[in-house]
Amino acid sequence: MADNINNTGSGGGNAGLAFIVGGIVVVLAIVAYFVFARGGAPETKDVNVDVNLPEVSAPAVPSAN
Repeated sequence: MADNINNTGSGGGNAGLAFIVGGIVVVLAIVAYFVFARGGAPETKDVNVDVNLPEVSAPAVPSAN
């Protein structure tokens, strides 16, 4: 008695998975470049904000005489 075993097409799903993992590796490499090659954190800047508002007075309240 001979058994007929057909192994048709296995490994097709692995190509799709390899493509996705390869894309993730490329994205992580680009992110790592921008984080590490450019010095990490951006340089701090001294921001001096001066807000001068005009003097505002309330209107006069009429007397109750």
